[in-house]
Amino acid sequence: MGEAIELFTSNTSKSEDSWFEEENDVDLKLSFALNNEYQEIALSDTKHFGKVLVIDGKMQSAEIDEFIYHECLIHPPSYIIPILLRYISPKTVFIMGGGEGSAAREALRHRITEKVVMCDIDEKYLTDNQEAFQNPKLELVIRDAKLELKERKEKFDVIVGVLADPVEGGPCHQLYTKSFYQNILKPRLHKNGIFVTQAGPAGVLTHKEVFSSIHNTLKQVFKNVAYTAHAPSFSDTWGWVIPLYARASNSELIVDAGEIDRRIGERIDGELLYLNGAWFVSSTISNKATLDNETHVYTEDTAWLTRTDFTTNICLYYLVCTKLPNLS
Repeated sequence: MGEAIELFTSNTSKSEDSWFEEENDVDLKLSFALNNEYQEIALSDTKHFGKVLVIDGKMQSAEIDEFIYHECLIHPPSYIIPILLRYISPKTVFIMGGGEGSAAREALRHRITEKVVMCDIDEKYLTDNQEAFQNPKLELVIRDAKLELKERKEKFDVIVGVLADPVEGGPCHQLYTKSFYQNILKPRLHKNGIFVTQAGPAGVLTHKEVFSSIHNTLKQVFKNVAYTAHAPSFSDTWGWVIPLYARASNSELIVDAGEIDRRIGERIDGELLYLNGAWFVSSTISNKATLDNETHVYTEDTAWLTRTDFTTNICLYYLVCTKLPNLS
């Protein structure tokens, strides 16, 4: 098992939330946050996935494979799409959510990055990415990202949505609607700016939970590039969508894997553990059942999912963590 879970609270915190640990099994130790007005948070130490973060009963990040999720989230909009469309290299990034800091960590690996704004509604963070939180290029804002973008005057090269799925009753649903994308987010992008969002499970049997609806909603405002990767701790294929401010033609989106690999070496500090040019070529190819027939569009008054029962999800997650064979 990994080292004990630690937390730090931003200086803006006035929360009275309390934390306790409960060791349910040799393979699972839970730590809960109580009385959070925005969301239900569980932090766990697990045998097979290390430390994990669960929000509103849904897995958000796992120590053993979070690099897959966050490399796929941050690096395609930061260098792959700009390469294809010959855009100026992105220098400013706004992250909606991302409380444990992994998205900010990846954005700060780009040598040309000048500023990263991370805006999260909750003031509790894991300590795993202290180097990112202490980086002078990072501006940390504790606020509703919708309000922050609405009132902020500056524009960004890249905006990243690393938010919980749009569950009805949760804090993030309003950040997945057509009107939010059209009226608040798009005006905060530079002319050739790029937006990327996590888009939930994207498997053949799970894509209709949120993935196809997010993609179709964004398609009303932007031209989209959707891509997927398998995330072991999620036990599913996961999806991301990059909506482009400019409606590029399909011919402009032809990928040169070798060129992508060359740019990775030029621009990134350290070695990526998962992403390369060949992966991105294959990741943008989806089966015809996943996106073609979706008609649902998110609005302020509609939600695809209802709020799930938190305890039930934790119990199911416990079964997954403890019954899987040890693959190490």
